[in-house]
Amino acid sequence: MAREPLRLLRATAQRARTAAVSPLRRFRRPSHTPSPATTLGPTALHPTAHTSLGRTTLDATAPNTTAPNTTALDPAARPRPLVRAAGLAAVTVLGAWIGLLVVGSVHISVGPMDTRMALRPSLTGGTKINVAPLGALELDSHHAPLRLDVAVDRLDPVRSQALVDHPERLSGLQDEVASDITHGTLDLAFRSCAAVVFGATALGLAVYRRPRRALAAGGLALTLLTASGAAVYATWNPKSVLEPRYSGLLSSAPSMVGNARSIVADFDVYQRELARLVTNVTQLYEATSTLPAYQPDPTTMRVLHISDVHLNPAAWHIVESLVRQYKINVIIDTGDTMDHGTSAENGFLEPVSDLGAPYVWVRGNHDSASTQRYLAGLKGAHVVDNGEVVTVGGLRIAGIGDPQFTPDRSAAAAGDAVEHSAGRRLAEAIRARKAAGAPVDIALAHNPIAARETDGTVPLALTGHVHHRRTQVLPGGTRLMTEGSTGGSGLRAVDDGTPDKVQASVLYLDRDTRRLQAWDEIDLGGLGLAKAEVSRHLPAENRPGATPTPTTP
Repeated sequence: MAREPLRLLRATAQRARTAAVSPLRRFRRPSHTPSPATTLGPTALHPTAHTSLGRTTLDATAPNTTAPNTTALDPAARPRPLVRAAGLAAVTVLGAWIGLLVVGSVHISVGPMDTRMALRPSLTGGTKINVAPLGALELDSHHAPLRLDVAVDRLDPVRSQALVDHPERLSGLQDEVASDITHGTLDLAFRSCAAVVFGATALGLAVYRRPRRALAAGGLALTLLTASGAAVYATWNPKSVLEPRYSGLLSSAPSMVGNARSIVADFDVYQRELARLVTNVTQLYEATSTLPAYQPDPTTMRVLHISDVHLNPAAWHIVESLVRQYKINVIIDTGDTMDHGTSAENGFLEPVSDLGAPYVWVRGNHDSASTQRYLAGLKGAHVVDNGEVVTVGGLRIAGIGDPQFTPDRSAAAAGDAVEHSAGRRLAEAIRARKAAGAPVDIALAHNPIAARETDGTVPLALTGHVHHRRTQVLPGGTRLMTEGSTGGSGLRAVDDGTPDKVQASVLYLDRDTRRLQAWDEIDLGGLGLAKAEVSRHLPAENRPGATPTPTTP
């Protein structure tokens, strides 16, 4: 009977030692045969129990009959739970991110638009809506490590035309859009869950090469996404639409569409305006599909004519977009880029170097000599004045700056006489170039009065100044093209109730003869409007069935 407590004590000690060894160590095969020094270490001593006079004692000198635990003395083999947890977290986050980038997006139709929705990792959260090429707007809709990206890929002309043909459908457009967004959000949620689980699991399997670790990474990724979704739900702010942040062309959206709070208060009016915008954009598609027969080929020279920007920063975004869409070779600006011509305004000209095409400029009556000197030093800019000629993109261009500087109150306006005089000097310079065997292709002047003096000396003369577009063939055969205001008349557009349109023109010239073949007139709705129109025009000699006439200049 005395041996029963002894066996019980031995069994208890053995279980305690076994529990102290990690499961991974227990099954680890020793890499070498234990040496006597190892077996005689402190852990090699096996306490033996003795019972004497009713007391139980332990003998620490008794030999150990069990297998030695060699890994207990190896510091490198000790478990590192924090390191392993950090590694698993890094693999999970990176794999989930890759999964979202690769397959975590959905394509849905929202009304007449084709859009793409995606979740992206973010430190601040929120929603970003990209409307190419107009720009983007951002909403502080939520605070979570996820951002919702919505990109408007294109406007479907078929669905848009259906709305125009059946105006009664516009009344249900709001409900249709809300339903489309709801279905798209649900699809995005399911796809995002699958994306993060797949990405984290695949990366975990590649790193650890153990299915259990890989599945743990996938499960952790799903948990993180679920927690992020809960954070989105908890911090969702539906009033964020009242205070959006705009970029690109949409940076002028607050002034174009009105105060957001008034839109929410008068949503019925806004809904009608939205329907009108869809109609106008659809008309743009119709206009481009029914343009006259002229089709420019890859060798055609494309010139973008702009004028009278008047410090409107949105004009640079419009010009950059037109350069990209029409593959413009040369930009020609016929002046009044500034409003007061002060040196403080010179920084406004910095985007000229990044418009994507060479920039030719002639001084207007709102541009000072300081403006001209600053612009001449910018990369890609070419200033013409005093009848000087520059060759840009294969075109010989001559010009003369406006002799008057209107903002200078210290000097009285000289009137039309000085404009006629400046035009005659320009015409003389063009005749001299023609006599020298290098005829000028395009003449530039800000004021149409000066440009008229070049009639008969050059095929094409470009001007601005009057803030409305006009094209006419002068008696001597020179075509005079006056451009409207590409800046929508700048800040003075708010002076009356009928703001000026934003206007520009694309001129198509034959590369061999450098003569005008056709031109597109582009009108964008001015301040407070939402409209876009494109119309193509052909010179009389290029219209179908016309007999070509000899060119006199």
